[in-house]
Amino acid sequence: MKKRAWLTLMLSAMLVIAAGCGAKPTNDASQPSNTNTGGTGGAADGKVYKVAISQIVEHPSLDATREGFLAALKDAGIAGDSLKLDYNNAQGDQTNNLSIAQKVADGNDLVFAIATPSAQAVVQNVKNTPVVFAAVTDPLDAKLVTNLDAPGGNVTGASDTNPEAVKQLMKFIGENFKDVKKVGVVINEGESNAVVMTKIAEEALKEYGITIVKAAVTNTSEVQQAAQSLVGRVDAMFVTLDNTVINGVSTIIKVANDNKIPFFSSDRDTVEHGAFATVGFKYYDHGYQAGQMAAEILKDGKNPGEMKVTLPDKLDLILNLKAAEAQGITVTDEMKAQVKDPATNLIQ
Repeated sequence: MKKRAWLTLMLSAMLVIAAGCGAKPTNDASQPSNTNTGGTGGAADGKVYKVAISQIVEHPSLDATREGFLAALKDAGIAGDSLKLDYNNAQGDQTNNLSIAQKVADGNDLVFAIATPSAQAVVQNVKNTPVVFAAVTDPLDAKLVTNLDAPGGNVTGASDTNPEAVKQLMKFIGENFKDVKKVGVVINEGESNAVVMTKIAEEALKEYGITIVKAAVTNTSEVQQAAQSLVGRVDAMFVTLDNTVINGVSTIIKVANDNKIPFFSSDRDTVEHGAFATVGFKYYDHGYQAGQMAAEILKDGKNPGEMKVTLPDKLDLILNLKAAEAQGITVTDEMKAQVKDPATNLIQ
């Protein structure tokens, strides 16, 4: 009896071990969702969501937008085996941009377009699939939608510009930099978002008797030369959410530092990398907002044409104190007092 009981116990243990070896491993939450190529399970209903991303160029702000978008999908249960992702980056090339838009036109449940050029190409080519855009300055001027409150069709998204942000930054310059009479702007006038933001800045600066001096570029390789051409002609420099320019912004930072020229930007990431100030927000949060919209479309069946285009509403002055020192700027207590969240937005 003892021998039979012992054999029974051993057989039971072997069955438990075998079952454990054959079990399907759980999804590793530490793995980034944007590397997953899909699967046959993962969601509670077994649904696999096919999402394509078109991004115009690699840049910290645009990359953070994508990361926030994917994080929102993950929090909504769309990740791992329930997400089949097709990520495409045009590397700043308009031919690539168009090819990507044509490629993702069919076979997806949703297309996410990051930045104005990508969104324009996607909206022109994707007609039967929901489209969500982000990092777009002016969806109306870019002809992505005809109404921000009721976009219509298959398109909605998140604009990354509240016109008040540019106006507030120009006010900060006008009130705190009395010696500034001319502000240089490196700009690709082929990007409608850059043109719109420059016009807003120009109008806001008129109140302080400050004029804009433009240095035009057509590609990123020209950015450094354009910035250098402004030396001696301007008292400060400013860049918009201009993808061509932002992709080469490190060269502008160097020119500003070498020549002690205050440098202002339109996004937090550029300030973190060496511009002095902006009025802005985190692009990760911006992308997360777009991802929440996408999740509502995918899981709840919402009609994108009925979803209001969102604007950033958490604006704050952001200052980089190290950049200030490099550019010969004395940061006063009055300047610091304008930062609502100094723990986050006073970058040491």
